[in-house]
Amino acid sequence: MQDSFANLQAIPSGLIYLRQLNAQIENAKIKDNHVSALRSAEFSRILLIKPSALGDVVHTIPLLVKLRARYRRARIDWLITPENAEIVRYHPALSNVVLFARRDFSRRGRRWGAVVAFLDLLKQIRRAKYDLVVDMHGQVRSAFFSLISGARVRIGFDRPIKRSLTVSAEHDLKNVPSHGWRGAREGSWIAYTHRIPIPTLDVHAIDRYLWVAPLLGLDDDTPDLTIYLSSETIRNVERLLEEHGVPASKPLVVLVPGTIWETKHWTIEGFAGVARQFIREGFAVALAGTKRDQQRCQQIATAAPDACDLSGKTTPAELAALIRRAEVAVTNDSGSMHVAASLGKPMVSVFGPTNPVHIGPYERPESVVRVDLPCSPCNYRRLSQCPFDHACMKQVTSEMVVERARKILATAK
Repeated sequence: MQDSFANLQAIPSGLIYLRQLNAQIENAKIKDNHVSALRSAEFSRILLIKPSALGDVVHTIPLLVKLRARYRRARIDWLITPENAEIVRYHPALSNVVLFARRDFSRRGRRWGAVVAFLDLLKQIRRAKYDLVVDMHGQVRSAFFSLISGARVRIGFDRPIKRSLTVSAEHDLKNVPSHGWRGAREGSWIAYTHRIPIPTLDVHAIDRYLWVAPLLGLDDDTPDLTIYLSSETIRNVERLLEEHGVPASKPLVVLVPGTIWETKHWTIEGFAGVARQFIREGFAVALAGTKRDQQRCQQIATAAPDACDLSGKTTPAELAALIRRAEVAVTNDSGSMHVAASLGKPMVSVFGPTNPVHIGPYERPESVVRVDLPCSPCNYRRLSQCPFDHACMKQVTSEMVVERARKILATAK
C-alpha cells in the first residue's frame, strides 16, 4: 500500500535496513522469551503504535485501557496522527500523544520541513527510552518506529495466514474474500521480539487486538471503548449547530455518508430518503464528514433541502461530539460508525463489501443493515472490481434503514 510514507524510502533499502538495525539492538532483547516471564515483567515506559485510521484508532482504545490496568504507574504514550490525536488525548489511561504528521509528506512545499520533523520525531522516540512497544499497525513504517525506540520488548502481529471460510454466529457469511487483513504486512513481523499468534481471521478487530492480552497478562474484563472529549470540543459543536439553525432542544439525526472505499458507499438517494423521512418526523438532520465527503453531502442536501450540511466543518473529535449529541446516527462502514458504537449511541450502518462480524459496530449486530447476497462480503475497494453493479448496496433501501433505526430507538428508550 502506497501513501505519503513512501517519501521516506530514501532511508536505506527497506527491509534490509530493518534487519541491520534490528541486529544492532539485538542485545537489548530480553534473554527469556517465554510468555510466563513476559507476563510477570514490569514495564515503566510503554509506546502504543496505531496512527490511523479513525476506526482503527477507536478499536485500539480497549487495549489502552487494559495496558493501564496492568501497568498502573507506567508512562503510556500513543503514536498517532495529529488529526486523530484529539480522539484519545483526553483519555485518563493515556500519558501523552506522540504525533506523526504523515500527511505533511504529500503537501507541496512542506516535504523538507516534514523530513526535519520526522527526524525530530525519531529522536523523541529514542530519547523516551521505552521498554515496551506494542505495534497494532503492522506495516513497515510502524515496525521502523518500533526498532528506532530501542525497546527491549517489541510486540506485533505475526506474518499473514491463509484465508478460510467465514461462519459466524451473527451472520452466515460463507464465501472466502480475496482481500483484507491477514496479519502483519510488508515484513514488519521481523521487527518484533514477540509476535501475536493469529489463530483465525473470523473475529472482530477489537478482539483481535486484544490477542496481545495473554502475552502481557492483561485482564479479560469486557472491552471499554469509551471516548473522552474535551469540553471545548463539545462547545464547538453546540455552537456550530446553533449557527446552522439547530437549537439544543431540537432532536438530531446525524448522517455520515462518506468512507474511503468506493464500494462501501451507500447510495445518495438512500441517505437522502432517510433524511427526508426523519425531517418529516420532526428531527433536525445533519450531514457530516471530511472535506473529501463534501460532494456526496452536497448531493444529499440537494435531494433533502432541509438537511444541514456540516461536511468539512468538523475535526474527528468534533465529529464524535456531533454524534454524541444525536439521537441516532446512520453511516456506512466507516470510522464514524465505530465512533458511534464507542459512544454507545443508537446507530444504523449499511454494509455490503465488508464483513460486519470482523469490522462492524462492536457487539451491535442489530445495527447492521445488509442484503444477503452470495458475493458479499468481497472486500473489493473499487467499483470497477465489482461484476454485479454494486448490488449489495443498491438493494438496501431507505425504508429498510429507517425501519431499523426506529426499532433501535424504541429499544433505547
